[in-house]
Amino acid sequence: MRDFVPGLELARDFYEEAVAPLLGETRHSAALLGWGSDVLGFDTARSTDHGWGPRLQLFVEQGDRARVAAALERDLPAEFRGWPTRFGWDAVPVSHHVEVLTLGEWSQSRVGFDPRHGISVREWLITPQQILLEVTEGDVFHDGLGELVTVRDALAWYPEEVWLWLLACQWRRIDQEEPFVGRTADVGDALGSRVIAARLVRDIMRLCFLQERRYAPYGKWLGSAFRQLDARVLASVPSLGSSSKSRPATTRWASHDRSTRACGCSTTGRTASSAAGASSTPASSGSRTPGCGRCRSPARSTSSSTRPTWSATQPAFARRPLSMTRGPRGRDS
Repeated sequence: MRDFVPGLELARDFYEEAVAPLLGETRHSAALLGWGSDVLGFDTARSTDHGWGPRLQLFVEQGDRARVAAALERDLPAEFRGWPTRFGWDAVPVSHHVEVLTLGEWSQSRVGFDPRHGISVREWLITPQQILLEVTEGDVFHDGLGELVTVRDALAWYPEEVWLWLLACQWRRIDQEEPFVGRTADVGDALGSRVIAARLVRDIMRLCFLQERRYAPYGKWLGSAFRQLDARVLASVPSLGSSSKSRPATTRWASHDRSTRACGCSTTGRTASSAAGASSTPASSGSRTPGCGRCRSPARSTSSSTRPTWSATQPAFARRPLSMTRGPRGRDS
């Protein structure tokens, strides 16, 4: 039996040891993004039963695409670390899975638009959070083209007005269904009451993702990702709804305080709490220490630097005022 290693780790080693040496001086960027539990870091040995193995995206300039694809087809090893480099599953034919394409082509196919040309309100609103998560999670192994990290930063989180709109929509969704739990119980429909309650729990979990400025994955990984949120700490506190007199103030919020305050970061975009209680209102604007492990800032490391959070450090095209119509599609200088 082969020892299981996380897909992101396998992909990075595959790039550095097997793919990069075949590229010579070709300018390129390399990453593992898009679909797959390995991109989100939730893969296990069970994940290897289909669609799993050494793979990555290789972004090149259009003129280099055919040459690079031919070199990979000819010279890639048959296996890497005991895993075949050519594999297929379901309707996917057997082949190697080093995608060679331009960044613009990949953006259009995965997101539906090219963020380098600006992002309209319409594009933000029609793009599922799972898709945005797939593009902003994973890992960048090399960014020789100098654009991949910038694109990911532009999509890292919604602009303020879009975020507030989505928060309001999610609260409205909960408000519309919440009374039905009691109404179904009134008529003896215990099963219906439980079904609605379960739906509300899911919607509240998704609200927590919005409050903490984290994209929510689809149902398969919703619970796994929720366990990484600060809201999970509050939800797990015993007797949370009991009288405050029964819980010493020094311990009542201790776990949550450690995750949001001990590091010295501000609680921007997170659910602020205090010894007197908790507020569901997002905290006011501020800055976070990039990559802070305690507050789980969305910043992440790349091959060259720590990725910035949404701020004045964002590229010009990502800071444009939003409107329902897209402006000129020229690239910013």
